[in-house]
Amino acid sequence: MQPTFARGLELFFLFVLLPVSFLFSYPNSIKAGLTIAGFLYILVHLRRSGFLKIKFPDKLYWKPFWKETIIKLAIIIVITSLYVFWIAPDKLFSVLLKKPILWVVILFIYSFLSVWPQEIIYRTFFYNRYESLIKNKWLFIFINAVLFSLAHIFLRSFLVQLLTFLGGLLFAFTYQRTKSTTLVSIEHAIYGNWLFTVGMGEMLAFPSVD
Repeated sequence: MQPTFARGLELFFLFVLLPVSFLFSYPNSIKAGLTIAGFLYILVHLRRSGFLKIKFPDKLYWKPFWKETIIKLAIIIVITSLYVFWIAPDKLFSVLLKKPILWVVILFIYSFLSVWPQEIIYRTFFYNRYESLIKNKWLFIFINAVLFSLAHIFLRSFLVQLLTFLGGLLFAFTYQRTKSTTLVSIEHAIYGNWLFTVGMGEMLAFPSVD
């Protein structure tokens, strides 16, 4: 089997077939087992390739990263605040104001147990494994964002699909330029935590806090 074909088949199984299968009804234990097996496979590959290490990015990237992230965050703050105020004003900053301790706990759990694994899978592994298959970097970023959105399809929410696609574009672009899991994880955590803070948690399948 040719290496290119094998990698394409691997991509299809891990990033298309597996997430789409979660739309169908079969035992959750099997779904969990497949997810864990896929994640372990990715970790083993990254370890063998020397990518499973915490690396601090070059100082060159930090200043432009924070400048761009703050600008993007400001835009996200304005749009999402207006959206929540219009759609569900009772949810606006509700967790932060009513349950600040729970808010801190969820931010911590989300940042380390959700964001980091997602970026390891969809940026570090995905780029290391498949970037050579597609020469057009913009097409590759688009495909990465589509598949990142597809990973959330089991939630059956158009809003989740839309936001994860847009987020996927931003994260893929950041990783494309920096090749830093640390930077893209920070960016992902900042935007995701803001969405929870502003009151979009339930809309985006965060645990209910009512």
